[in-house]
Amino acid sequence: MLRSLRQLFKERTPERRISRVPEGERYYVIGDIHGRLDLFDALIEAIEADDAAQPVAQTTVVLLGDLIDRGPESAGVIERARDWGLTRKLRCIAGNHEEMFLESFEDREMLRHFVKHGGRETILSYGIKRKHYNELTIRELQGQLPDLVPDHHREFLAGFEDMIIAGDYVFVHAGLNPKRSLEDQKKGDLRWIRERFLKHTEPFSHVVVHGHTIFEEIERTDHRIGIDTGAFRTGRLTALVLEGESRRALQAVETDGTITTSAAALG
Repeated sequence: MLRSLRQLFKERTPERRISRVPEGERYYVIGDIHGRLDLFDALIEAIEADDAAQPVAQTTVVLLGDLIDRGPESAGVIERARDWGLTRKLRCIAGNHEEMFLESFEDREMLRHFVKHGGRETILSYGIKRKHYNELTIRELQGQLPDLVPDHHREFLAGFEDMIIAGDYVFVHAGLNPKRSLEDQKKGDLRWIRERFLKHTEPFSHVVVHGHTIFEEIERTDHRIGIDTGAFRTGRLTALVLEGESRRALQAVETDGTITTSAAALG
């Protein structure tokens, strides 16, 4: 069921420029999923229905990273995204949580850090019994990871990109380092930056569409759009739809155990 999202959006400053994606292209950009397969499934259904109802275009779906951790079904989210990419043009950005997960297979200290920041839920989503998990040392847990996590999941995550440019927009996970050009950005900043990026008030060369930092509402300034609406915490998963000069939003929301989808124009 569609409902109005007019109260969802806020602007800190008026729009100062008109940005657009290339002619004939449509982008559905999805914020941090964090293991919420239920919301992801609902949003996929809404995106497929929305795309079918629009004029024919070259459609690309972009996942902004942090598919995993914190929520209960990270393994399912990875599998679903991978399967969706077989029938739909899908591009994925690497988030800091994918980085931690992949490095945990080789770096024991990273694994220790990973499980304290949502990775425990990811590992449990691969079917290991909670009691058994709790009995393992970090060394033992690391030794079991290759048996728990299918190779095709690791290969899928390892293929994620760092940045995608579409016309006047750039899609990244966390943000940009304001002191570096777009071409000179470092992976660490693209995946982890927060305050230096959020406090920056001057325009970048492109409008930055990002996740990583949770906002109760879609966060807009004249130079960035934040679409991490805290799926694992709020039960709200957001997709930004870009076509020509237009901006719209689709959202899957869980309320009292029921998931509904919503659509709204974003002026």
